[in-house]
Amino acid sequence: MLKLAYCDKIADTIQKALKQPDPDRIIDSVGKIEWDLDPVGGWFVSPKKTMIVYDTQGKAYSVTIEEAPILDKETF
Repeated sequence: MLKLAYCDKIADTIQKALKQPDPDRIIDSVGKIEWDLDPVGGWFVSPKKTMIVYDTQGKAYSVTIEEAPILDKETF
């Protein structure tokens, strides 16, 4: 059974949450959501999404949202 993937929605939700004011003042900036595209041809590879987050010291973090079908809950 084919199940829909919601990587776009989940990435958007995470990005919006990370852009909220940080009371601990650790998060400096949140990058745009990047699509998983072929580096040469530019075509769609997978629904995986990635964004880069920087802390106040300039250290970069990669946040990735991708399907994990092996971990899917079985529905009856």
